Amino acid sequence: MSRYFKAEIQENRPVHTVHNLLTLNVPVSMPEPRPGQFFMIEANKGTDPLLKRAFSLFRKTGQGVQILYRVRGKGTAILKEMKKGTLLEVLGPLGTCYPLPPADAVPLVIAGGIGIASVFSFVEQFSRRAIVFYGARTKDDLLMLDELQGFAKEVRVSTDDGSAGTKGTAADSLRHFLSHHASPITHHCIYACGPHLLLKAVSEIAGAHKIPSYVSMEEHMACGIGACLGCVVKTRDGYARVCKEGPVFEAREIVW
Repeated sequence: MSRYFKAEIQENRPVHTVHNLLTLNVPVSMPEPRPGQFFMIEANKGTDPLLKRAFSLFRKTGQGVQILYRVRGKGTAILKEMKKGTLLEVLGPLGTCYPLPPADAVPLVIAGGIGIASVFSFVEQFSRRAIVFYGARTKDDLLMLDELQGFAKEVRVSTDDGSAGTKGTAADSLRHFLSHHASPITHHCIYACGPHLLLKAVSEIAGAHKIPSYVSMEEHMACGIGACLGCVVKTRDGYARVCKEGPVFEAREIVW
């Protein structure tokens, strides 16, 4: 089954000053995407930039596949200006997904900033069961929070400046939760996406509490299919390609 296809933009609307939600009409033959996977999407019809850009699956709805993205460079600036009806070349879904937690485990989901894009559909999959630790720089950087609070069991918000929730990082919030939780913490499983330092901190917390944990690594990708070796990370078994062996890894595999 081919993972190359053309997708038509159904909607490309701003959700924040520098974040947009893109909805693509995808072919019915596309493999069903799973939380944690990603797509390589054409950001320009010309040659500058030449390469596709990697975006996490935000969620799949009846209208198509949705991508939540931050405008941070030339490619995403061009993408932001694209209108409904534009056809884009897409490759995906690609990469590994978040493994399912044991039936009796509570998923603890950690999102830092735009990392919410990767874990949003995973939380939705475990509606009223997952506890989310969502951190951002300020309250204005908390994206899709109302929707998230509509189906998560609990959302614990933290911001760097204390403008919403507790002051600190999502890792700080997780650490406090685990230190003050009454029930056995072995009934939890951790999933995280966000900046490298956040994932490293989450990995250390999970290790200290002996909780299974999975992280979605973010690296620049050129090809998305494991050919260019541009996105490797160091693991305990050597180097691994984020696009092919990841982006979701067991946290203990990564050499931080």
